Amino acid sequence: MAAGKGPVVAISGYYGFDNLGDEAVLYSLLEALREVCPTVRPVVLSHAPERTSALYGVEAVNRWRIGEVYRALTRADLLLSGGGSLLQDVTGLKSLVYYLGVVWLARRLGKPVVFYAQGIGPVKSKTGRLLMRLVANDVQLITVRDENSARDLAEMGVTRPPVEVTADPVLGLDPARADREKGMEILERTGVFEPSAGRDGRDNQPGSTPSPGEACSAGNPHPLVGAGPALGEGGGRGSTTAPVVGVSVREWPGFGGEQQRVLARVCDDLCHRGYRVLFIPLQYPEDLAVSREVTAMMRERAAVLDRGLTVGEAVSLVACLDLLVGMRLHALILAAVMGVPPVGISYDPKVDRFLEQLGLQPAGQANGLEYAALSRAVDEVLADPAGFRASLARMVGPLRERARATARLAGALMEVGGRKSEVGS
Repeated sequence: MAAGKGPVVAISGYYGFDNLGDEAVLYSLLEALREVCPTVRPVVLSHAPERTSALYGVEAVNRWRIGEVYRALTRADLLLSGGGSLLQDVTGLKSLVYYLGVVWLARRLGKPVVFYAQGIGPVKSKTGRLLMRLVANDVQLITVRDENSARDLAEMGVTRPPVEVTADPVLGLDPARADREKGMEILERTGVFEPSAGRDGRDNQPGSTPSPGEACSAGNPHPLVGAGPALGEGGGRGSTTAPVVGVSVREWPGFGGEQQRVLARVCDDLCHRGYRVLFIPLQYPEDLAVSREVTAMMRERAAVLDRGLTVGEAVSLVACLDLLVGMRLHALILAAVMGVPPVGISYDPKVDRFLEQLGLQPAGQANGLEYAALSRAVDEVLADPAGFRASLARMVGPLRERARATARLAGALMEVGGRKSEVGS
């Protein structure tokens, strides 16, 4: 590290793919690192380096060009691998081999490596578990985002480096980052507040909400409790507009016709009570088709956000919601950070693990979603929204501190790596 300059930190993750969850991880990680070390010089390995550089004000290199990756690691004082769910083979062994390969190369170059708030697994193949044991045992520090990830590492024989349980980096976001005026602008542009009759011809304006009995006669034998909007918090909007429920879904095997109809039916119930429903494709445009499939099954009108969001826009939008029903992990995390009650639909153990940290259970599995269970989970929030928000704040506070601690742990190695580079220069 040259005199007067900060440490160079290479960052390897699923960045540059327009997955808002992973981009939120990078945004949060960079924010936390800069608090710990204002002079840090990040170098991000990205699928779209020019876009990453423009968005975050960092140097970025093409993650697929081995020469660029090699040169970045050669200059680096430290490699951060993470965060996110990088170390799994559910999506194929190639992904696991790639991320472990970057770690292996950094270690061959003599660079210290930190697994940064990783969500480990599932790693099911024998080859994958062997590679995990060989490579992970050679890093300097492992931080994971939940207790189950630490147990998974131990079961795979990863015992040499210290393992610290922290939290997902996005939990470290400062809620004050939300620009609620910007969030309201985005909401209004989606048309979610536009007056319109439902597809069955009924007016869905707040104030004309059907009673529970009317909802039953509309084909819902188990309507959501109550007869009208009950949250009363107005999200971050104030109370001048109808309450808004955000929905985040993704393509997943088993989340098909019947399961989509269950979600559509619960969304209809919310519309009957005067809520507005907005589908938010967290990975755009990949989540757009399934969002439209669900809305096509609804009897009532719902809006679909038809463009991608930056992290700042997503934070601001979510802050203006009253409730979020979601499959995507980071949709649920952003909601929790912003004090918006999350109702989770699980498609992966990482969703269950996060909800467990909040003292919650998933409302159901994506491949076996049941109307009664999902309705009940939504009812629990709507029955006592203020109490739910207070409980959420109590659970998120310690997680925010744990998320920030990850950067402090990495910071100690940044200093060590930087001093070594300076001696060698």
